[in-house]
Amino acid sequence: MTSRPSLTGRIALVAGATRGAGRAIAVELGRAGATVYVTGRTTRTRVSEVGRATETIEETAELVTAAGGTGIAVPTDHLVADQVRDLLARVDREHGRLDILVNDLWGGDHLLSWDTPVWEHDLQAGLRQLRLGVEAHLVTSHYALPLLIRHPGGLLVEVTDGTAEYNADHYRENVYYDLAKCAPIRLAYGIGSELARHGATAVCVSPGWLRSEAMLDTHFKVTEENWREGIEQDAGFAVSESPTYVARGLAALAADPRKARFNRASLSSGDLAGEYGVTDTDGSQPDCWRYLLAADKDPTTDPEDYR
Repeated sequence: MTSRPSLTGRIALVAGATRGAGRAIAVELGRAGATVYVTGRTTRTRVSEVGRATETIEETAELVTAAGGTGIAVPTDHLVADQVRDLLARVDREHGRLDILVNDLWGGDHLLSWDTPVWEHDLQAGLRQLRLGVEAHLVTSHYALPLLIRHPGGLLVEVTDGTAEYNADHYRENVYYDLAKCAPIRLAYGIGSELARHGATAVCVSPGWLRSEAMLDTHFKVTEENWREGIEQDAGFAVSESPTYVARGLAALAADPRKARFNRASLSSGDLAGEYGVTDTDGSQPDCWRYLLAADKDPTTDPEDYR
């Protein structure tokens, strides 16, 4: 990418921007000049069921503004239809348009029991995952898309874990998680079919092995500065990426006047890097999903060759 993408004058909503990819996406959209409404359930006075008080939606908004955009924090539970309706009514009232909608809603990791058969998995925990990972996306799109299609060129981004190619042939080790992470791929495909006639685009985007806050400090007990020490615990961590990587790619996609050519597509952070020339914070271009597919064929594949 030869120049920084410009989103000056664009209005974005990043639903699920408290931490991880959602936070980074909001910041990079702001860095490109957008006004970004950021939503989430953890605030400075209330912690969501995820249980992490270390990141808040207000902090995300401040990071957006510090990057050069305008960050607006609106605490929202996207499973409460009235809250989502009021959120979009506010966006309409204050700006009269919505150019970018990012559905990065999840928050279900604490409900997972990996490698547990569906008949042994806690039923309510499993169904809650589907509400968080599928229903919340639908509620948000229901209220947001009428505003998105008001002006041509709108972009819906469904964020998930895994590309269509990878998820089609790989069971994600938990029925509920598998459903929740395959559904956004179909949502982007189906909604993209409906948006096309309105001059809008829908894509599904997956980061690779994301060095989220929880992945770093809870799972590997490292920081972004010394993350490579985590490779000693899992060699595959060598192909991991910072949240900024997928965020840079999405900002470039949002600013692309020809983005409609990707309508209904499933894209990875590596795909976006290849298309727009963006890099991770260390200048590399990791491609986790391409590595995993290669490792299926040859388990000796070196992850270092894919960054």
